[in-house]
Amino acid sequence: MEKRYYWLRQSQYLSPLSPACKMCAQGSKMVVLVTGLCPARCFYCPLSKNKQNKDVIYADEWQLENENDVDTLIAEAKAINAKGSGITGGDPLLVPHRTIKYIKLLKETFGENFHIHLYTSGLQNTDSIREMVEVGLDEIRFHPEPKNWENMKQSPLQSVIVDSVRLSVETAIEIPVIPGKNKEIIELISWADDQNVKYVNLNELEFSEQNEIALYHKGFTMRNELSAAVKYSQETAFNVLQHFESHPVSIGVHYCSSSFKDGVQLTNRMKRRAKNIATENDIITEEGTILKGIIEPSQKHSISSIKLILDKELNLTAKKYLINKEKMRVELHPDILEQYAVILNRLHLPCFIIEEYPTADHLEVERIPII
Repeated sequence: MEKRYYWLRQSQYLSPLSPACKMCAQGSKMVVLVTGLCPARCFYCPLSKNKQNKDVIYADEWQLENENDVDTLIAEAKAINAKGSGITGGDPLLVPHRTIKYIKLLKETFGENFHIHLYTSGLQNTDSIREMVEVGLDEIRFHPEPKNWENMKQSPLQSVIVDSVRLSVETAIEIPVIPGKNKEIIELISWADDQNVKYVNLNELEFSEQNEIALYHKGFTMRNELSAAVKYSQETAFNVLQHFESHPVSIGVHYCSSSFKDGVQLTNRMKRRAKNIATENDIITEEGTILKGIIEPSQKHSISSIKLILDKELNLTAKKYLINKEKMRVELHPDILEQYAVILNRLHLPCFIIEEYPTADHLEVERIPII
């Protein structure tokens, strides 16, 4: 029998593997949160406070001003050199016209090979799925409630999923791995296989700021002090995969670990974005973050006087530094900053090497004073 059990770095899967998962591993999928609104009330929902149950729109970490701010959507896709997009929420089916608009726009802008998948609870506005497929949706991932995993015939999703399989869209199921739910997950995968669903994706259950109280209340704990993953979630996933090694199904089953999401998917996406936005004066780290040298104004020195010092006293050309008006600082290569640190300190100029994410918000993760 052909081998179907594979390692995908820090995750495992039984082939076939969704093209969307392959792209995520490469960091080439842009995540579009089309709304934070959702009809489901999953106790484990990890969505952040500023997104959960709010009608907001994000392209990766970049918030759109409104539904018509398509320039930001396209700019983010170009910034990471995206080969596809995952449309998520909340639930995209709660804003069907917006979701259809974005699918159509992305396909028209980047071509038919731009792969688009979508996550949904499938509880409302399911009639819109057909039009989403017609404008280019490639894959749809349904999220059934845990109470229905063991008997999908009782789930309101059964007919929706069966109807989706008949459309020209790859149909998948995606759930978190709740520890101890081995039997229920196995029943769900077996049912999906019988219905000709293409993939089942299993995500390691994780603690977040929003769900931690609910998870602790149900008796879950963290795997260790260094991980937000729920203890025994991964062991449950491995047990399920091992079951289907000895009881083969034709469906693809992919377990995606917490460490894989953070250490591979996110890092690769960061690297792609960093390559597109970094200047000659930046250093891109192995983790995809950016190192910058910065000089900040003080009581004695304004941005203009700092520029004068760099021009006249240090003889630096305009290409050697950048004035960041938004952050009110001067940016230059870390090596150059260290080279002139003695002079700059003598002039009482605050100098730092900073590490930032190459995201739209340029989140600073570390700051080291240069003395």
